[in-house]
Amino acid sequence: MSTGIRLESGDLWWKNAVLYELDVETYMDSNADGVGDFRGLIERLDHLQSLGVTCLWMMPFFPTPGEDDGYDVADYYAVDPRYGTLGDFVAFIHAADERGIRVIIDLVVNHTSEEHPWFVDSRSAKDSKYRDWYVWSDEPVEEAEAIIFPGLQDRNWTQDSTTGQYYFHRFHNFQPDLNLANPAVREEIMQIMRFWLQLGVAGFRFDAAPFMIETVGVSGKPNEPHHEWLEEFCLFVKRRRGDAVLLGEANLPPHEIARFFGKGHELHLLFNFMQNGALMASVATGSAKPLHDYFAELPAVPELCGWVNFARLHDELNLDTLDEKMKQKVFEAFAPEEDMRIYGRGIRRRLAPIFEGDRKRLELLYSLTFSTPGMPMLYYGDEIGMGDNMTLDDRLPARTPMQWTDSETGGFSNGESFKLVRPVAGEPFGPKQVNVRLQQHDPDSLLHWMRRLVQVRRQSTAVGYGPVEVLETGYDDVLAHRFVWETNLVLVVHNLSDKSRNLNLCKLAGTDAEYLQVQLADPSSGPGDEIADKNVRIPGYGYRWISGFTRKTDAPLP
Repeated sequence: MSTGIRLESGDLWWKNAVLYELDVETYMDSNADGVGDFRGLIERLDHLQSLGVTCLWMMPFFPTPGEDDGYDVADYYAVDPRYGTLGDFVAFIHAADERGIRVIIDLVVNHTSEEHPWFVDSRSAKDSKYRDWYVWSDEPVEEAEAIIFPGLQDRNWTQDSTTGQYYFHRFHNFQPDLNLANPAVREEIMQIMRFWLQLGVAGFRFDAAPFMIETVGVSGKPNEPHHEWLEEFCLFVKRRRGDAVLLGEANLPPHEIARFFGKGHELHLLFNFMQNGALMASVATGSAKPLHDYFAELPAVPELCGWVNFARLHDELNLDTLDEKMKQKVFEAFAPEEDMRIYGRGIRRRLAPIFEGDRKRLELLYSLTFSTPGMPMLYYGDEIGMGDNMTLDDRLPARTPMQWTDSETGGFSNGESFKLVRPVAGEPFGPKQVNVRLQQHDPDSLLHWMRRLVQVRRQSTAVGYGPVEVLETGYDDVLAHRFVWETNLVLVVHNLSDKSRNLNLCKLAGTDAEYLQVQLADPSSGPGDEIADKNVRIPGYGYRWISGFTRKTDAPLP
């Protein structure tokens, strides 16, 4: 299926954008009820603008019973009253737009809440109007289906007492799967997207994208992926807003995940779980090999598509892309205690506690994240090195309220701390030690460094548009790569070990490079330093971003 749509380069804003993920529930409370809301978020948009963020990804804010932190949706056309009104949402969109910030929202349409009116009607009788909107069977289908939450979930089929049939749920039993094989369901999803596009959103993040296109248990349908459904959604969105994007969550091997791009008319963006696993493995072992292996197997991306690179998301830090031996090495380095791990595959901790507040390694990890092909992403609070609360269950330790001040509630709310939707992070990375106000006035703070990193990445157009070339450094623990786009060149070097290394940066930049200048570096070298034709000492966990030009006979230098 061809969409017949050709995007212009001006529509590819994500090639040089910086994404920021937040949950309105835990970002800022404007009315002292202990719950974040859209009016509070509007108050904090200046912080995001000063950070340099160009796009927000919003976790679900729809009405919900709240059994899965909002991912059990009960109404796709409304805002949960705790967060405000549709009017508040529209005011937020306008305020973000005034600051040059686009907004992408979560669209959880693999499943609904069991309290959604569609499922309430569907389970009422076999001849219900909405019966075929979900997957029902007289007996559980005998297939080896993955259990998403080991220890919390032990089956994918649950019997309903009204009709005696079983309904399918890829996730919890209170989250019945929608039947996207039913054209009426796909049509409704498009109407949901139309509704929010008309209110100003710039795209959608599809939760659990691979499960959206499967047909487990659907009568008369073999279980095979239906990528043409994603094409339908892409065509629909692009016809209504030319610069809108579809971002997908698909943690799959390289040969499988590339299919979700299609030829540029399925998903425009995909979270880069492969890179995240390689990053954590390289930083944990002090070896560049995992990253070298990652670059070697990185699948080709259509011109109209790209990766979203992250160091941390709201879910567990997932290590499924690593083999078992390497996974255990990362666990031993970053989650030595069993309580720090979850589902046998991930880490529940935030990054600052993982690195025990070590600025060198935090900077190294984020510099790596921002300097690889794709759009870089920040998870709220990581710009200040926020901590977690390990007394919370499941994946909630990393979803504590944002820390604005050193007050008992972290400045998140003027209400009493016991009323908060979730307790704040614990020491030594809680509000007393880590907050925006404290770092705002400290030029040496992590917040100021993050602003600089974002600025340099946005100025480094070659990273967004150019192909990556991995370079030989002579060291197993040093990663060097360069990008060239038109006449622009960016060279990036990272020392993954705690020992200093000497490198000839001019030689690494290539014989076609000139006007080389440091744009971002560890404290031993300042921005603006020119690169001479000699060895440069890169300290342990150090890094260099070098910009320059390439000599080309077919284009004059700017």
